[in-house]
Amino acid sequence: MIVFKYKKESLGTGIGSIRRPVADVYLKTKVNSWIEFHPYIDSGADLTLLPLSLGKLIGLHLDERKVMQIGGIAGGIPIMNSQCQMRIGNEEMNVRIGWALIEDVPPLLGRTNIFDAFEIIFRQKAGTITFQKY
Repeated sequence: MIVFKYKKESLGTGIGSIRRPVADVYLKTKVNSWIEFHPYIDSGADLTLLPLSLGKLIGLHLDERKVMQIGGIAGGIPIMNSQCQMRIGNEEMNVRIGWALIEDVPPLLGRTNIFDAFEIIFRQKAGTITFQKY
């Protein structure tokens, strides 16, 4: 069992703060090192979403033939579908990701591959998210 804690984030000066479900996961680079990644755990996101700079850090390269637009609450953004190795706790898995071709996107841990591998329990009042391997 893997337990993550909600992280308190500011909403802006004079507005206050909010706690959000954030995971501590690792992405494998093309040179076989691991980079720590702290995405929001998003049960409404189809794909895990990486910002432009993180995709470059793990060694992704742009292929214009694979670029597509996805929509969401912020409107459409260009992404490239890709795969990467991810480690959550001691569990390593190959996951499908959306590599955003812009920087200004929130890092998200989406449902594809992740929610099929784990039972995920959000305990907002307690401030924890539990990942239990199926």
